[in-house]
Amino acid sequence: MHLKKILPFFSYLFHPIFIPIVGTLFYILYSANYYTKEQYLLLLLQVIIITFFLPMSFFYLLRTFGKVDNVMLSDISQRKTPLLMQIALTFILISKSITLDRFPELFFFFLGAICSTIVAYVLLFFKIKASIHLIAISALCFFVIGLSVHFELNSTFTIASLFLLTGIIASSRLVMKAHSAKELVIGYLAGMLPQLFLWYFWL
Repeated sequence: MHLKKILPFFSYLFHPIFIPIVGTLFYILYSANYYTKEQYLLLLLQVIIITFFLPMSFFYLLRTFGKVDNVMLSDISQRKTPLLMQIALTFILISKSITLDRFPELFFFFLGAICSTIVAYVLLFFKIKASIHLIAISALCFFVIGLSVHFELNSTFTIASLFLLTGIIASSRLVMKAHSAKELVIGYLAGMLPQLFLWYFWL
């Protein structure tokens, strides 16, 4: 009973909107000394504005007009517009800021995120509500694995923790009755596979 009360907390703590920032922080941590502190700070600031503040502002605008109920976007019909907006904003991010020539590793992380979001969007037309939570955490997990290989760092504990966290988040979504097991698996694969495919271009 206590576990069922605690698990939903992880759905909010590790909401998908935070994952781009977490991924960027991992990149900064793993690639330390490649750029100046000022460059890293500017990079993080851009990611926070484009992937957090702008989407949140847009969400509150949609809620004001009654288009969405809450940040979990539980209804299929409420997901289409936010997902399209996320695709557009992330595309702007990798076109203008996190470009291939400046931050190649992070560029492919966000490119993978766009691919995953497109998959989630298309699936909505087939009445399949892929778990965005699982898309986000699986993408992060395999990005960190790629970073550890790329920069030749031992991240066994970090990677193991991310896999454990993936299980906790999946359990949280099930407890909240937000998704079926099938939707969680689809979400996990939709987040993982683009990252795995894009390893070929930067590892």
